[in-house]
Amino acid sequence: MQAILCRELAGPDALILADLPAPEPGACHVRLRVVAAGVNFADSLITQGRYQEKPSLPFVPGLEAAGRIEKIGAGVQGFEPGQRVLALFDHGAFAEAAIARADDVVPLPETMDDATAAGFAIVYGTAYGALAWRAGLLPGETLLVHGAASGVGLAAVECGKAMKARVIATARGEARLRVAAEHGADAVIDGDHPELVAEIRRLAPSGVDVAFDPVGGTLFDAALRCMAWEGRIVTIGFASGTVPQIPANHLLVKNVAVFGFYFGSYRRRDPARLRQGFETLFGWHAAGRIRPLVAHRLKLADAALAIGLLTSRRATGKVVLTT
Repeated sequence: MQAILCRELAGPDALILADLPAPEPGACHVRLRVVAAGVNFADSLITQGRYQEKPSLPFVPGLEAAGRIEKIGAGVQGFEPGQRVLALFDHGAFAEAAIARADDVVPLPETMDDATAAGFAIVYGTAYGALAWRAGLLPGETLLVHGAASGVGLAAVECGKAMKARVIATARGEARLRVAAEHGADAVIDGDHPELVAEIRRLAPSGVDVAFDPVGGTLFDAALRCMAWEGRIVTIGFASGTVPQIPANHLLVKNVAVFGFYFGSYRRRDPARLRQGFETLFGWHAAGRIRPLVAHRLKLADAALAIGLLTSRRATGKVVLTT
């Protein structure tokens, strides 16, 4: 099989396309014939040794994929060869075949195509989990979404609207702002606006109830200055490259809470909640309440280019690799 191989922790540009033997599923695992794999910002970090998970070299990157079950290991129940599924991985999705734990495999509804499914699990799982499980977003509250034209940002906009919140979205440039508005944002602001804080306060004079931040840096600082009393910030990642240093006195004045959210941790710590989340999200998708945007489809050999679209913040929606 063909696969993308990371032989050194030198970033995406050092990845190569290699011919490898198809892996065999062990007990409680399945082998997936990959049709498409989702690309995430974390794929850049893992190839540099900067991610939470640090696999031994050499390894195949890739955290999510969609396709059909090809082979089943001992002890696996509830799945059969040929079944369409999406799957989550510690790594290994950037290949024509990949091994996944049966607990990390989710049957796909017929209403969702493979390319959409490949980029669905992490961004929508992150958006829904951050807003529902951590922030406790309520109908009628004001939600601020930074990086709103990215895959996870658009997912947060759509999930916020599905949860009946009022959504203010920030993104860079008119084209990105238009994408955020098309996916449900009630108001949009350029993230590079020189008076960003004043603009947010103008749109949310009583303050922001929940902020969803995958960017960090100055955008996190802006959110913190605009929070309502008992507001909640969920920090997802640091696409800007700058990890915020939070002044605790700012939290104290308005009883603001800051939550971290790492979607991957639920795979082993609370898989039942993860599956419940997917049931909700699949229902919203079937009803047309969320409309995933797969804006970039590249071949497996173009993995470095695909990751570069994310790290340069040039991507809108989701980036997927097809086999």
